[in-house]
Amino acid sequence: MPSHAAGTAALGGHRDRCTRCGYEAISYNSCRNRHCPKCQTNAREKWLAARQHELLPVSYYHLVFSVPHTLVPLIWQNKKLLFKLLFEASAAMLLEIAADPKHLGAEIGFLSVLHTWGQTLQRHPHVHCVVPGGGFSPDRRQ
Repeated sequence: MPSHAAGTAALGGHRDRCTRCGYEAISYNSCRNRHCPKCQTNAREKWLAARQHELLPVSYYHLVFSVPHTLVPLIWQNKKLLFKLLFEASAAMLLEIAADPKHLGAEIGFLSVLHTWGQTLQRHPHVHCVVPGGGFSPDRRQ
């Protein structure tokens, strides 16, 4: 069934009825495909709302660390070692710059995710990082 059929009569449905006022409305079944924008919007919104309390009251930044295109064949021949090195180098740079009093002067945490392909589906290893604009002071009191 095509995903565009989600939320339409094509997948069937049911009638919802308010027990207080008697109002009735038809609710169509979803395809339950996690990639379907019609079916997963509510799930995504609920998940995002639940994550809000986990965020620090600071700005967040999206940084991407990549490698020169000429190194891609070498990386593909040594994936385990060089992907690990890409993670380690990007993490070390983030920690060093954040700790420098000229910048943030703080100990930070961050999230890193490896992507091995670009948007054009060509081999393009890179690491996406979500970095907070704040962290712990060196004495860890703030």
